[in-house]
Amino acid sequence: MAHQFEDFVLDPERRELRRSGALVSLEPQVFDLLLYLVRNRERVVTRDNLLDAIWNGRVVSESTLTSRINAARRAVDDTGEQQRLIRTIARKGVRFVGEVTELTGATNPAGAIKPAAPTPAGLPLPDRPAIAVLPFTNMSGEAEQDYFSDGMSEDIITALSKLRWFFVIARNSSFIYKGRTVHLRQIAEELGVRYVVEGSVRKEGDRVRITAQLNDTATGSHLWAERYDRKLADVFAVQDEITEHIVAAIEPQLYAAENFRAQRKAPESMDAWDLLMRALSHYWRVTRQDHLVAQALLEKAIALDTNYGKALGLLGTSYMFTAHMGWMDMTTAMPAAERAARAAIRADNEDAWAHNALGHVDLFARRFDDSLAEFETALRLNPNFALAQGYYGLALSYCGRWQDADEAARRAIRLSPRDPYAPVYFGIAAYARFLGGDDEEAIRLAQEALRQRSDFVGAHRVLTAAAGMAGHGEIARAALKELRRAQPNVSLAWIAEFMPIKLNPDCERYLEGFRRAGLT
Repeated sequence: MAHQFEDFVLDPERRELRRSGALVSLEPQVFDLLLYLVRNRERVVTRDNLLDAIWNGRVVSESTLTSRINAARRAVDDTGEQQRLIRTIARKGVRFVGEVTELTGATNPAGAIKPAAPTPAGLPLPDRPAIAVLPFTNMSGEAEQDYFSDGMSEDIITALSKLRWFFVIARNSSFIYKGRTVHLRQIAEELGVRYVVEGSVRKEGDRVRITAQLNDTATGSHLWAERYDRKLADVFAVQDEITEHIVAAIEPQLYAAENFRAQRKAPESMDAWDLLMRALSHYWRVTRQDHLVAQALLEKAIALDTNYGKALGLLGTSYMFTAHMGWMDMTTAMPAAERAARAAIRADNEDAWAHNALGHVDLFARRFDDSLAEFETALRLNPNFALAQGYYGLALSYCGRWQDADEAARRAIRLSPRDPYAPVYFGIAAYARFLGGDDEEAIRLAQEALRQRSDFVGAHRVLTAAAGMAGHGEIARAALKELRRAQPNVSLAWIAEFMPIKLNPDCERYLEGFRRAGLT
């Protein structure tokens, strides 16, 4: 659907901005920013909203953000002084304030309306009830409270994910719709689900008001809706109650048979939960700086509640991820991650994050059978845990089971098709294909990972080795150059020591690909 304001037409299908029919030149990132502002014109868009939507959560400088906003203004003949269309709201963010008319089709080069192209088919529905929980809207009026409403959604996703008869979209894919006005049917098609949960949170002092609604997108009906006005201390009970009602609305016969009630060990301190939610908001941005911030917040949460299993599990997982990415020294990360992971399991043996963390530790300690067992336990506890599914694929690939690894990575992509971690899953699939001798497919998958996230070290590694083995010298040299930029300490010795490849032929093939690319 194209958007018309003044004498401009912004066409997302053709990715064009036209003024009186004439094409206006726009950089892709500036186009995305302008489109995001137009689509979200009913509200003030914060800096964090723009980082999540345009930069996939990566941290960029204020000057970069300002330059892109100024470029969008210039494209629509606006200025920072006039602010006729794009207005800055002091200490809040920016908002598109022009009057917009939605056009029912795309535009042709002359600016006339043509019939809209057929909508491409969405993802096929799985053989289980498929559900997505959208990020609950923060109604407090304070952007810094977003983490609290996000935390509500995340906990409900986690509780629903433990039900083996549901297919639950991972948090990272459902959260891409945060702050966007998108029809529920479109969301359902893009994520491959039938049911969508949406809601809002208003936190004031020691009270919280939560609304939640379960929608059947196939019929357009509301299966259930409720409002809760409770003391803040009751927030965990409300989450359980919301989850229970959703289950009852979708599968009453299974609910009656199994008498499910979401069981979760709530932290002893509300402040610890608050810190965990803040940490998660950084963790999912997948940058070095955000992981450092997340780790600091998690340490504070654990200091308040030493038996907080999920905080300990997330901390261990973060340590191992930063080490695998080359952002942290592996010899420092491993002991810290193992302490956190084992403490997490002692605190809550039923928490999937705890077993996910220990699976990482065991893998890089070359305890391969233990690693596979931990990831399998995490997935038994939470079958919809996309992150554990992806890293289960990594463990399988390092064990030489490349076909199983490829399947696991693709399951992770299906569980969370629009995920900041999707480049990681594509990278794992690429490595699996490389081990299977399919260098061309490995190159394609690694390039797709890098298209989504250009700084993903693992994909640079696979692309370098696969291009080297395939004899694509130019691609291999360019990939190695980018790899060295992303991971300056990379060397054949580093790969041999820190990549836990079980089978000698697999390790030697990987190293040979790097040698042919020029790594020493």
